Amino acid sequence: MKTPKPREKLVYRLEEVCRLVQLAPEVINRWEEEFPFLNAGLTAKGHKIFRRQDVEIIKRLKELLFKERLTLAGARRKIEEEFGLKEKSQVHPDKMKKILVQIRESLEEIKESLEKSSRKR
Repeated sequence: MKTPKPREKLVYRLEEVCRLVQLAPEVINRWEEEFPFLNAGLTAKGHKIFRRQDVEIIKRLKELLFKERLTLAGARRKIEEEFGLKEKSQVHPDKMKKILVQIRESLEEIKESLEKSSRKR
């Protein structure tokens, strides 16, 4: 009689990822800065969470960088190719939202400046 496989989780906390891949949190945080396709979400309490695919990417990055001794650029290209990330947007939705908020604030400042200058005329 087969024992049922435990269900895979959809998201993993940073501590769980570190334990699974045997890496320090600092390494994963650094990789998150270096690789645009790797981006943790945040819980309401501000804890980092990673999707199952992110965990797989981290495992593969560890293999490419430590075992195969690829450069960061080489590992990035290999991951993009293997995980089909090249044709997708390279900006995570949360980062895009932050950028759009900054652009909106800048545009509102420009608008206010233009309105002030037109009133002076």
